[in-house]
Amino acid sequence: MAVTLELIKELRELTGVSTMTCKKVLEEAEGNIDKAIELLRKRGETKAVERSDRSASQGIISTYVHGNLHLGVMVHIGCETDFVARNTEFVEFVHDIAMHIAATNPLYIKPEEVSNELLEKEREIWKVQLAAEGKPEAIQMKIMEGKEKKFREEAALMTQPFVKNPDMTVGQLLTDMGLKMGENIQVVRFSRYSI
Repeated sequence: MAVTLELIKELRELTGVSTMTCKKVLEEAEGNIDKAIELLRKRGETKAVERSDRSASQGIISTYVHGNLHLGVMVHIGCETDFVARNTEFVEFVHDIAMHIAATNPLYIKPEEVSNELLEKEREIWKVQLAAEGKPEAIQMKIMEGKEKKFREEAALMTQPFVKNPDMTVGQLLTDMGLKMGENIQVVRFSRYSI
């Protein structure tokens, strides 16, 4: 059975696991959602989803200032306990996320947070570009959907490929850290400053 966007979306809604992980596990399960869920459970990835309901009221704020002193980031990552917040590996992880934000300049935490105003501006640009290329109307709509999805992913921290390991998204890295620490770990907010 082929892995479709609908299957990926359905598995993501059922498990809360990242889109890329859903795609990979569905390919491994040959498109069978029940088998994919079972694989995720065996790997412990759905436990991170179960934890996502728990409060991440602890955590730390980390900063990153680039060597030229013209770029700085402050990020707040929450966890459930101060025990994890003081863990050296967690502190390094949060600093790596701050460095990633400095390098990639995300605008939002999650793709669904991308504002409609920003998307409308981008859609206008894409329409002009596609019209100039002479694409038929039906094809333009499909291309626009793809461009919007890609734009949302590139603008959101959680769906960006991690700068230190582009094979993983920041969201996958966050899930892995949550599994390792046994807690709900979330990016609460961030700010990026540049001169």
